[in-house]
Formats: sequence, C-alpha cells, structure tokens
Amino acid sequence: MKSTRRTVVALVLALLAALVVALPASPAALAAAPLTNLAHLDWLGDQVTPPVQAGHTTYRIDSEPQLGVLWTYADLRADGLYHRVGGGGLKPDGVNWKQGAFNADDVSRAAVVYLRHWQLTGSETSKHKAYQMLRGLAYFQTVDGPNAGNVVLWMQPDGTLNPVADPPELPSPSDSGESYWLARTTWALGEGYAAFHGAHGADDAEFAAFLKDRLDLAVGALQRQPLSRYGTYRQIDGTQVPAWLVVDGADATAEAVLGLSAYVSAGAPAAARDALAKLSEGVALMSGGDARSWPFGAVMPWGLAQSVWHGWGSQMPAALARASAALGDPAVAAPAVRDSATFDPWLLTSGGPDNGRLPTRIDRSQIAYGADSRLQSLLATADVTGSAGIRRLAGFAAAWYFGANASGQPAYDPTTGRPVDGVQADGSVNHNAGAESTIHALLSMLALDSHPAVAEMARTAAISERVGSRAVDAETGTLTGGAHAVVAGWTGESQFSGTGYAALGDGATARVDVGKGEARLVMAVVDLQPHSTAVTTFRAGDTVLGSVRSGDVGEQGDSPAPGALLPVTLPVTLPAGQSAVTATTVAANGDEARIDALMVEPLVSRLVLGGGGHGSALLRSAATTDRRTTVDVPGSGPASIEVYDGAGHLVRTSTSRAARDIPVVVVAGGFTVVRR
Repeated sequence: MKSTRRTVVALVLALLAALVVALPASPAALAAAPLTNLAHLDWLGDQVTPPVQAGHTTYRIDSEPQLGVLWTYADLRADGLYHRVGGGGLKPDGVNWKQGAFNADDVSRAAVVYLRHWQLTGSETSKHKAYQMLRGLAYFQTVDGPNAGNVVLWMQPDGTLNPVADPPELPSPSDSGESYWLARTTWALGEGYAAFHGAHGADDAEFAAFLKDRLDLAVGALQRQPLSRYGTYRQIDGTQVPAWLVVDGADATAEAVLGLSAYVSAGAPAAARDALAKLSEGVALMSGGDARSWPFGAVMPWGLAQSVWHGWGSQMPAALARASAALGDPAVAAPAVRDSATFDPWLLTSGGPDNGRLPTRIDRSQIAYGADSRLQSLLATADVTGSAGIRRLAGFAAAWYFGANASGQPAYDPTTGRPVDGVQADGSVNHNAGAESTIHALLSMLALDSHPAVAEMARTAAISERVGSRAVDAETGTLTGGAHAVVAGWTGESQFSGTGYAALGDGATARVDVGKGEARLVMAVVDLQPHSTAVTTFRAGDTVLGSVRSGDVGEQGDSPAPGALLPVTLPVTLPAGQSAVTATTVAANGDEARIDALMVEPLVSRLVLGGGGHGSALLRSAATTDRRTTVDVPGSGPASIEVYDGAGHLVRTSTSRAARDIPVVVVAGGFTVVRR
C-alpha cells in the first residue's frame, strides 16, 4: 500500500493565500450536483481509544479518549462486499496486523479531505471529522526524546502503535528519522492550523494553538534532519542535486511544502517560513529538460536518479505554486509552470500519469494518487499564473477519472464515493477501493466541484485519438556485426524496457524499425557509463540523425548505480517516410554501447477526447518552428481554438466551423486546445 519509492522504483499569487488550497467556494461551483461523495471515506473511518504509550498523546486525550483513524485498505471480495483490511496480513493472533490497521499517511490525507470539504461547503460534519482525524494523527507523532516531531507510521486496531513493521520499512523504527509520513503529517497539520486558526470559536482557537505546537515540533524535526544538510549537494552521475530533500525525494518534500505553505500563509513563525523557503528551493532545483529533451520540463521526484519519474505523489508543481503564493515570490513558481505547460502536455499525449517512467513506460499502471497529483498541480499553477491554458490542461488530466484511461471506464463513482485502486496497462481494473485511492479521488472531486468548467471538460472523456511518444526496444531490431541482445531489467536505479538492451561493440549495428510516419524527433535511450569509449551514430537512410557518446556521464557519486539510463535527443529530425533507424558503434578496449530503446516523438502529438456531443483536443509541439496541422474533434458546431506557448501564455484564438479536419497552428514548444 505505502507508495514509497523503494517499492515503486524497484517495479505557484492569485491563489487564496489565506487558505492556500485553491478551492474557491463560489455559488456556481455548488449549483450542480457535487462530484464529491464522502460516504466511502466515512466508512473507512474508525475510532480507537489507545492505551497509554510513552511519548504519545493528543489534544484532550483525557476528556476525549477516542481518536479518529482510517483503515488502510478496502478489498472487494467474492460476496460483492467491501471489507476493511489492514496492512501486511494478519498476525497469528488473528487480530493484529503485520504492519497495522491504520497509518499516519492515510489519516493525514483524510484530514485534508475533510478540511477542504468543510472549507468548500461549510459542512459541520466534515469539520468535526477533520478535528477527529487531526487528533488521531497527532497521536502518531512522537512528542519527546531524540525523535520528537517524527511520526510512527502504523497503529494496530486497539490503538497500539507499531514502530517496526513486518517487514520493516525505512526508517525503522518508523519515527527514528525523516519520512514520507513526517512530510504528510506536516501537510495535514498545516492545512488544519490554517483552517481552525481562520475559524471564530473559542474551541477552534484552542485547537489551532495545539496544532501550531505540533507543527512546530514537525518543523523542528525537519530542521535537524533534512534541513541540517541545507546548502550541500549530492553528486549523482556527475549532476549536482540538493541533499536537503526529505528522504532524497522532491515528492516527499513537496507534501511538507504544501503544509508549510498553508502554515506560513496563516502567520507561521520565522522558523517555518525559513523551512518553507529552503525546502521549496530544493524542490525547484529538481526541474529539468525542455519540450525536446528529457524530462521535458518536469520537476523530478527522486534525487538519486536522473531517469526516474512517477505519477504517484508527483505534487511538486502544486507545492511550488502554493509556496510562491505563501512566500510572495513569483520566481518560486517558475519550475511549476514548466512542468505544467511543457511536461504535462507531453505526458497527457503519451499515455498519462504512469506509475513508472524509468525512463520509458516501464510501469504503465495508473492510480488516483497520480491523476490527482497532476490535477492539483495544474490547478495550483493556473491559479498563480492566471493561465487559462494550464487550466484547460487540468480538464484533460481529470478526464482520467471519467474514462480517459486504459480501461475506457470511469475510475470513480460519485454515487458511492468509491474509486478504483488502479487501472493496468492492459485495461484491467483493480476494483478494490483503499484509503489512498479514495482520498486522492476525493481531493480531485473537491477541486472539480470548485472548478465546474474544468469538471465539465473532464467529463468529456472517451479517448478518440492519442498519438504521442512511443518507445521501440533496440533488442528487437536486426543486430549485426557482433551486436547482441542482453537480457536485463533493473539497473540499480532505473529499468531497461522490454527484455533488456542491444549491446553494440566496435563495428556492430542495430537496425530498428520505428514505423513509417511524418517527420519525428528521435531520442536514443542509452545506458551511459563513465569512461566508456563507445560512440554510436544513428542514421535514417542517408540522413545522419546524430551521435551519442556512451561515456557522456559523470562519476557515480551518491547514485545507487554507476551510469544513467537516459534518453538522448538526436539533433536531426527523422525525415518523413523513413521507417528504420540504424545505429552503428565505434568503440575501443572492448567497450559496448548499451542501447535500450528509441523514443520516437511526433513533432505534433495529440490527445482527442469526446462524449455527449462534445469534444476536445490537445496538440503538443516538439518542433523548433510553428507547425500547421488538422485535427478531428468529436461533436458538432463551431470549434474554438486556443494557441498557447510553452509557458501557458495565450498566443491567439480563433473559431472554425469545419466539420472535420479542423486547421490549427501549434507554436514551437507550445500546445493548442480545440473544444466544441
């Protein structure tokens, strides 16, 4: 269940600064039937009265001994009913779980759902549930000793904390160091403090003061752990990476930044503002690439590898957007803009928020956590920049919940409030509905309920056409001159696609069929290794596309493995009509080039959605000049055409009455949205 990097990688001031949640409660947003349904989340909730445990207490524990918690999983069983389940399987006693029944990660994020629902709707029920979840969450936090401010991850059904799970999760004990759960606890406490601090009752003020104390404990833990490394850097395959990210992750750090942004906007002390500024700086430094080169403007999630991006927990742009508002510094949002306006169009046209692009689409399974992370990030960035184009992209991203996924089926049911736990690459669906998926689906629905135009666009969700980046495995090509296929998978930090790679020694050749088409951008995915002498030249017919030096990578440094499996953009475009790329290597000392795959990118990619007599299309440019093309968009009537540059700035608008083959322009490195 826990979406930690170990398990998955091995497989911006227009924002409402006082709330920093990008959920404006407008009457128009509430006029239609809401998508948010808390029934399933409520059912996952429970209460416990924990025994006395040293170092752990919470608000009014003596007068209100019961605490709000949340079951980890909801499994759909053969009887057609959902059953609440803990983590790791039952212990022999048949009562306790090897990990636990409840966990701080989910309790924290459930609190955020209830807080945002209360703020959006004024629901006193949700206010009370947020209060109870925050009380429960505070109990997980260690309040004294060397681990003060850190958080225990797991709790058993009777409220007994389980610091060492079976199998152990790092850190172990779970409150012995920085963690995802410390970051998520900071998120919930920050939004909780901002909400209750902004309320008007005496009890609210008292509870807000308690939350402030706990936030300050968390900030203290951040200061003595990741922030003690502020200003230092890790050397990752020759690239300098900030060493002060929480557990070396911009993903984990981003969730702490979300909470600190809310806290600072509500008047946090200087220490919290300092922590926010430093952590945001670290996240921002993880941005890279452009419209033609990996990682296409994304803020990367993991500090220890340059070739790993995942959809789950990818809230880095949202965090930077909200930090920008809280700190009053528009520059903080710049990487969020690149991620939203450059990376997301690439992601959406090439398949969506996969669990693992390592760097090719290794793990194509998709979950609500990934879809929600993209939606939240796009909306937060749109609020900061005022970009209508980025908000349009949010509509395409949110369509995942309504059928724009591999299954073609809705991934959330507003009549029950249940999501699915995931959609696999083959279209099969995991119909379980655990806490994490439920929480993030509801966070998305809350966002859509407050942005009805985005919701309307999202519900036009049948995929009519998707043409984007694809990878062709090199080992499937024709290998000559001593070239040979090598069976390989995990590199130590990323993963080869297909069955492995094609090894090309001196004079060896691989001819890879990439299919016929228009002119395309080609990226060679090569396992670059320090000091390699191999140089591989790529040709299409008589056209030389470019060369890749396998030794063009720095020393391993703090990276988990030497070298880096990276897409390298070839400077010359693959000519139209050419269907094969030939790679030829020159090497000394017995060196071999390790060619994993060729990523083939249309100069104009597209995602077309339709349904209910309406349609929309997203066209994304990887070209160096403006391109003209046509697109068929489902529906009838005139089509509105909006052309945006690579920063989400509107370039021009027009209207077409063409029934088919609507003529459009896509500016270099930008995107165009067509709707009707």
